[in-house]
Amino acid sequence: MHFRKDINGLRAIAVIAVVLFHFNPSWIPGGFAGVDVFFVISGFLMTGIIFRGIEQENFSILKFYVARANRIIPALALLCLVLLVFGWFYLTPLDYKILGKHVASSMGFISNIIYWQESGYFDASSHGKWLLHTWSLSVEWQFYVIYPIALVAMKRFTSINVMKYMVLIGAVFGFIFCVIATYKLPNSAYYLLPTRAWEMMVGGAACLFPIVLQQKHKIKLEIVGISLIFCSYIFISKDNLWPGYLAIFPVLGAFLLIQAQRNDSFITSNFIFQKLGGWSYSIYLWHWPFVVAMYYFSLSERWIYIGIVVSILLGFLSHKYVEKLKFKNGFSNLAGYMRCKPIYMAVLLGGIGTFTYSTQGIYSKAFFNPDLIKISSLIEESPYRDRCHTGGVFAMKPSDACTYFNDNVTWATIGDSHSVEIAYALAKKLRNKNEGLMHFSFSDCAPSYKKSDNFARCANWTNEAVNSIVKDKQIKNVLINYRYSLWLSGNSVNREAYLSSIDELVTTLANNKEHVYIFKPIPRLDGKINNYLRDNYLKNEDLNNIKGRKYSDYSDLNNYVLNYFDNANYPENVIIIETENVFCDKENCFATKNGVPLYFDDNHPSLKAAELLVKKININR
Repeated sequence: MHFRKDINGLRAIAVIAVVLFHFNPSWIPGGFAGVDVFFVISGFLMTGIIFRGIEQENFSILKFYVARANRIIPALALLCLVLLVFGWFYLTPLDYKILGKHVASSMGFISNIIYWQESGYFDASSHGKWLLHTWSLSVEWQFYVIYPIALVAMKRFTSINVMKYMVLIGAVFGFIFCVIATYKLPNSAYYLLPTRAWEMMVGGAACLFPIVLQQKHKIKLEIVGISLIFCSYIFISKDNLWPGYLAIFPVLGAFLLIQAQRNDSFITSNFIFQKLGGWSYSIYLWHWPFVVAMYYFSLSERWIYIGIVVSILLGFLSHKYVEKLKFKNGFSNLAGYMRCKPIYMAVLLGGIGTFTYSTQGIYSKAFFNPDLIKISSLIEESPYRDRCHTGGVFAMKPSDACTYFNDNVTWATIGDSHSVEIAYALAKKLRNKNEGLMHFSFSDCAPSYKKSDNFARCANWTNEAVNSIVKDKQIKNVLINYRYSLWLSGNSVNREAYLSSIDELVTTLANNKEHVYIFKPIPRLDGKINNYLRDNYLKNEDLNNIKGRKYSDYSDLNNYVLNYFDNANYPENVIIIETENVFCDKENCFATKNGVPLYFDDNHPSLKAAELLVKKININR
C-alpha cells in the first residue's frame, strides 16, 4: 500500500488533541477522543496488512506479531527505563512501587486491565500514574493478538468476501454493545477491549470497503469527517459517559476522512502535520509523564508550555533514533522468531518493574532515608480488603460474608469502606481470646437500614446484613463505622433520612445484642498520605509528625454528626468512641504521628491507625 499522507495527517490531528487535553482540559474538552481516532487508524492499517497477506496466501501470524513488537516495544521500553531511573531519584518507596507495577503491566500490555481495576481515567489519582496513557497501547496490542487469529480461522471456513462483511457486522454489533456497556459499567467500557474493538473494526471496514468518489465529493467527505472530529473535541467533555454513543462522532469522522483518500489535502498533508503525524507515537508516549510531573511537583502553569515543547522534541528524537531502529529477524524457523530483540526488552523491563513492585519500592534513593522506608512500609490496608469488602453491581451477598480467624464468632462489624481495616484489627485482637468476627462492609454505602435501593444502592444489602447479624445468636457485640461526613453534610432532608436509618440500625442491634460500638467520624486529609510524605521528603522536612489539616477543619466538617452523637439518647449498651485523639491534637490532625502513617490513602485509616482505634474497645466487657 502506498504511503497515505492523509492518514499521517490524521495522526497529527489525534495526537495534538490528546496532548492539549492532558496538559489543559479547558483548551480542548473532548481532546481525549483523539485516542478513538488512533484506534480507527490502527484498525485500518492492521486490517490492510492481514487481508493482503491472506489474499496472497503468505500471511504469518508470528511474523505479524514480531513486526508489531518491533514497532511498538522499543520506544515504550525506553520510556519505562527512563521513568525507572527518574523514579529511583525522586519517588517515594510507595510511588516507586506503584511505578514498578505499572511498568510491568505496560510491558506486558495488560495496563488497561490494571488501571480498570484501580480507578477511573478522569479521577484525581490519574495524575499520579506515570504510565496511565499506555492503557490504549494495551488495548491495541490485545486486538493485534486476537484479530489475526480470528481472521485466519475464519478463512478456513468461508470466503474473503464473507470475512469482509463479518468485520463490518462486528463493528456494528460492537458499537451497540459499547453503548450498553458504557451505561452499565462505565469504567470497564472505557478501558477494556470488548468495548473498544469496534472502533478498530470501523477502521478495518474503511480498508475493506473503500469508496470511489470524484475529487469534488472527496473534498466534501473530508470536510464532513474533519468537522465531526473537531466538533467531538469541542463539544464533548469528560463529564460525558465515554465511549458510549458519542464515540460514533470522532470514529465516523476518522472513517470518512480515510475514505476521502485526499493525499493532496492541505489540511492533512501540510508540512507540520506530516512531521507531527510521523512523530505521533513517540509524542504520545512522552507527553503524559510531563503532565504527571507537573502535578507531582506542583509546577507553575508556564511548565505546560515547556512540557508541550519538550514532548514534541522528545517525540522527534525517539522517532528518529528509536522507532527507526531496524531489527533483523530470520523467519525461516522458530529460532528466527525467538531472536526478536524487542521481546527481550519487554521481558527485561517487565522483570525490573515486577521486582520493584514486589520489593515495595524500597530499592531507590529513599533506601538511604530510614524514616521514609519505615513509614512507607507501614502504609498498609487490610490484607482481606479485596476478598471481604464488597460493593457495586456484583456485590457479595451478606450470606457470604467473611469470618475472621475463628469459628467462635462473637463479634460483627458493619459499615462502609471505613470499617474494613478496623474489622481486621479488631479480629486480630479477638484472636487472642479464641473468638472470631464476621465482617460486613459495602463500598460507598450510605446508612440505609430499613430503606430500599431507591434510597441508597446498598439498602437491600444492608437490610439483609443486619437481619443476618440479629438472627445469629452467637454474635454478642457489633461495631458500626461509616464515613458519616460523606452522607450527613447535605441538605436537611437527606440528613434526617440518614439519621433515621442510623437510629433504626443502632436501636435494632442494641435490642438484640449485648453491646453496640460506634466510632465517631475519622478525619480526612486534603491529599493522599503519600503526597504528604513525598512533599516532606523532597523538602527534607520531618516525616514522623506530618500535619494534615487543621483540627477546626475536622470539627467544622463533622459538626452536625458530632453534635448528634454527643446528644444521642441511645440505650446504655451503646458505646460511642472518640477517634479524634488518635489522629489530632488541639490544633492539627496529622498524616503521620509518632512515626506511624495514619492513612493508606486520603481518608481510610491504615492498619496501624485501626489498631490504635481498636485499643479503645474493651473486648472483655
